[in-house]
Amino acid sequence: MLHRHLNHEQYTLAALDDVIERGKRADWAALRSVALEEREIMEKILRVALAHAGDRYAQRYHFWRHYAEEHLKAA
Repeated sequence: MLHRHLNHEQYTLAALDDVIERGKRADWAALRSVALEEREIMEKILRVALAHAGDRYAQRYHFWRHYAEEHLKAA
């Protein structure tokens, strides 16, 4: 996914935030694949999602928070 304010393709916290907020299904599928292979990425996803935990309308972040919590717990 091309990020409008980043000039790299790495999964930094800012990039993850952008993928969660603006990503399409294909972007999420790619993120899921990487996160399942790299625990560090899953931990970063959780960190980004928790930053939006207080916003009840941030449904994308709530989805990813639950997803990351379940996968980190199972690992």
